[in-house]
Amino acid sequence: MNLIMLQKFKALRFTQTPQLKKKMKMELIFIAWPDIGHLSATLHLADLLIRRNHRLSVTFFIIPPPSHTITSTKLHSLLPSSTIPIIILPQIPPLPHHPQFISLIKTTIQTQKQNVFHAVADLISNSPDSPTVLAGFVLDMFCTPMIDVANQLGVPSYLFSTSSAANLSLTLHLQHLYDRTHQSLNPDVQIPIPGFVNPVTAKAIPTAYFDENAKWIHESVRRFGESNGILINTFSELESNVIEAFADSSSSSTFPPVYAVGPILNLNKNSSSEGYEILKWLDEQPFQSVVFLCFGSRGSFGRDQVKEIAEALERSGYRFVWSLREPSSEGEIQNTDYIKEVVPEGFLDRTAGMGRVIGWAPQMKILEHPATGGFVSHCGWNSILESLWFGVPIGAWAMYAEQGLNAVEMGVELGLAVEISTETGQGIVRAEKIESGIKEVMKGDGEIRKMVKMKSEESRKSVMENGSSFTALNRFIEVVIAKAKLK
Repeated sequence: MNLIMLQKFKALRFTQTPQLKKKMKMELIFIAWPDIGHLSATLHLADLLIRRNHRLSVTFFIIPPPSHTITSTKLHSLLPSSTIPIIILPQIPPLPHHPQFISLIKTTIQTQKQNVFHAVADLISNSPDSPTVLAGFVLDMFCTPMIDVANQLGVPSYLFSTSSAANLSLTLHLQHLYDRTHQSLNPDVQIPIPGFVNPVTAKAIPTAYFDENAKWIHESVRRFGESNGILINTFSELESNVIEAFADSSSSSTFPPVYAVGPILNLNKNSSSEGYEILKWLDEQPFQSVVFLCFGSRGSFGRDQVKEIAEALERSGYRFVWSLREPSSEGEIQNTDYIKEVVPEGFLDRTAGMGRVIGWAPQMKILEHPATGGFVSHCGWNSILESLWFGVPIGAWAMYAEQGLNAVEMGVELGLAVEISTETGQGIVRAEKIESGIKEVMKGDGEIRKMVKMKSEESRKSVMENGSSFTALNRFIEVVIAKAKLK
């Protein structure tokens, strides 16, 4: 690192007069892993903070992955406003091979640390007349090596988990187990999770814990304790037992405080219905009569699995909207002939009166539509929060990452979902199981529907004034400002 730049930066922080400090903006540096699910939630957290307190300001740093760049135009499209400056860091050189995801994260973050240091130092020291003090870093959970940069600049670091409190609890528990045994996880064991009533089968947790990447994951998780606080995109009424377990940890050790500040949702996304033919079709369907199938931006299937889903939909007899994504397709564009090529022969003709198969789907608009009665989902955390917000029961079909844990939590622990498949990488899920899940999730008077409706109301209350998440975010802001004033 450039020591002369660091000395100038620190000198600037301590030469401000008391009068000027009272007027200063508190600048937070946000750094997120460049996955759309992570970016959307993190950008909206940043936007929420500056709207909540006028003394806070944010600069958002994007670390582009080696494979592609992300434009500021694309990022601003995720925001309800364009008030947050976005700085895209330099593209790192391509890696010599196609690494696994964890290796990609490790290499990318380490390579970008020096770039972040120089960019932040330049941002602050080049504007000496601007009454701004660097108040800290807010880091994606994948970006813990950036704690080193915050430490070098002498500012606090805070972490933001875009997934569940349960996932955070699991990662901490597995890290403690690893520190005691120094062995990789056995895929056949049952794992107790602090805050869970039932143990979770290891087959429902991310596969990275079973290979050579596990060591780096545990090293990264070990650093959570170095942060000054952890924000989670959840609300205490949803994961109360896990949140209470964190509170016990914080009071009995040096573990940082945890703030449940969700649900943080892009409620303005797809705010216009114009151009969405599927919404016009939904307008013609009866109340809660349609099951919606959507598996995220990477949720694609081979021809054999597509056949099983198609058979299940026909046999269920329910109206449906099925978002069937091409494996190589990103965003809203895919080969227009893909659906015709992959679904069973005659399926589209036989189901023309009861359903629609589309490519990209305006998920939020479909979930909030009164005709939608159930949601077969990959159980990405953002999708779960959206489904609960709109009171739509979930058919849980996990596919990768922490989705298996999410599916178990929603189904077994909380009774908010119907299990279709909770084991990632399980193989072909048969039509009988899919059909059964669809019928269960579409029950008009089912217990799950009643529970989801209750959580929908709690979800909305939590972010209202004096709600649990509203209050938690205010506590976090108070901590940020207090620590900034101590400089």
